[in-house]
Amino acid sequence: MGPMEFKYLIVLMLVLVLISLGKALYHLSQHTGDNKAVVRSLSWRIGLSAALFLLLILAYTQGWIRPNH
Repeated sequence: MGPMEFKYLIVLMLVLVLISLGKALYHLSQHTGDNKAVVRSLSWRIGLSAALFLLLILAYTQGWIRPNH
C-alpha cells in the first residue's frame, strides 16, 4: 500500500465515522424511542475510531507515515 492509498483509507474511515455520528443524531432526534439504533450507530463509531487509531499506530511503526516537525 502506497502513501496515497493510505491517505485515502484514512479519509474514508473518517467519513465513515462522520456518517455513523450522523445516523446516531438522526435516530436520537426521532421521537420513536429507538435507543437500540442510537447505541448501534455509536458502537460503530467507537469501533471505527479505534480501528483508525490502531491503523495510524501501525502505519507509524512501519514507517508509512512520519510526523511533521
